[in-house]
Amino acid sequence: MTDGRITTVKLGDHGPEVGVQGLGCMGMSFAYGPVDADASRATLERALELGVTFYDTADAYGAGENERFLSPFFKAHRDEVVIATKFALSIPPDDPTRRVIRNDPPYIRQAVEASLKRLDVDVIDLYYMHRRDVNVPIEESVGTMADLVREGKVKHLGLSEVTADELRAAHAVHPIAAVQSEWSLFSRDIETYVVPAARDLGVALVPYSPLGRGFLTGSFTNAEQDLTPDDFRRQQPRFTGENATANATLLELIRTVADAHGASLGQIALAWVQQQATIRDLPVIPIPGTRKPSRVEENTAATRIILTEEQLDLLDGIAAQVAGNRYADMAFTSAGRE
Repeated sequence: MTDGRITTVKLGDHGPEVGVQGLGCMGMSFAYGPVDADASRATLERALELGVTFYDTADAYGAGENERFLSPFFKAHRDEVVIATKFALSIPPDDPTRRVIRNDPPYIRQAVEASLKRLDVDVIDLYYMHRRDVNVPIEESVGTMADLVREGKVKHLGLSEVTADELRAAHAVHPIAAVQSEWSLFSRDIETYVVPAARDLGVALVPYSPLGRGFLTGSFTNAEQDLTPDDFRRQQPRFTGENATANATLLELIRTVADAHGASLGQIALAWVQQQATIRDLPVIPIPGTRKPSRVEENTAATRIILTEEQLDLLDGIAAQVAGNRYADMAFTSAGRE
């Protein structure tokens, strides 16, 4: 570990070996305001140098632009990286601002071919169902995904924002390598049902937004005041108005722990998520997103911070005090259906 590289872990019983922390790539071309392509490319390279081998994208990020942007990096390092992408958020031709959830087999086949073309690869390492369409039996959707594995277009299957029952039903059709859900000091709803189900089935947990979309780093305290008009976070209830003001006060508890470790707020938030692997007895591979090499260095360093029982207890009560939901409409999350 003298070179700063992170350790590795198996992505569940049925997945590949990956770095114990991945990289969320959405913000490199979508959702979080202005982007710097050169800085993002440097971030990808620095992440790989530090042992980050698990890269997360989706066809909906920038209407395919994120997959296109990542393609040259993936091609240059194909044997070193694990590519995860997703389907399900269809963009209507008449309204590019909308997203329609589709899990039907014809759409899945259409989506995988489009992703393979944009990524310019022969096979996708981990293919997720991004969101769940409750009008399509999950067995039918996962059956089609399993066909993609048999056809050599996909290596492993994943699900995002599914309930424990949906995970079990899917796993009975084909082994699921990973479940992706929001999990952080601010968002802990998956711990009641989804995490125990994943542990029982040998499925890895891939927490997205482990830094609370940046709020847990202290980089902004009110989305409407601090972020650009095109920033997605201005639409999320907990980052605006009185909710943001109330939630900013919760950062002081994290700061107390950070000061004890000589660490940043974000590092403590990430260390807490990483430590859930030991606490919950299952693989946990968070995918913090960033567009700066210096942030990748900071984030990966958090994998070496061990919080004490006293510090864990101090942080434990934060989520119950958070004001506002993580989305304006929670119907498309596992918590909205459990």
